[in-house]
Amino acid sequence: MIAREIEKAVEKLKSTGVRMTPQRYAILAYLLDSNCHPSADEIYKALGDRFPNMSVATIYNNLKLFKDAGLVRELTFGDAASRFDAKMHDHYHITCTVCGKIEDFEYPQLFEVEKTAAAKTGFIPSTHRMEVYGVCPECQSKASH
Repeated sequence: MIAREIEKAVEKLKSTGVRMTPQRYAILAYLLDSNCHPSADEIYKALGDRFPNMSVATIYNNLKLFKDAGLVRELTFGDAASRFDAKMHDHYHITCTVCGKIEDFEYPQLFEVEKTAAAKTGFIPSTHRMEVYGVCPECQSKASH
């Protein structure tokens, strides 16, 4: 499944004239294979052994390129570092207030909010954002010991 997603992403980048380098491929593969919504620094640390000459700036530049191409979303929560998500379908996130872990969840009924907003205001909504915070099971377990 991930190989097919990477293939689609590579084709999308090629169609816009972007050359697929080994670093770009590795960053994209890491994002698509990750469920942790990594920051640029986390990606840098994860790929540093394989690409010792790759800088954090290279990671940021490629993340911006992927974001502009519609391949990743930048998640910004408060003052924390941006995190990146390669899952582009509509979904929500819940963030642990203790360790910072972010997990995906889906709740299609929330998209009714856009219809209600349109009906009440005349706006044409393009997106909405909801943030859910709590304590993850691992942190709950640590706290109870």
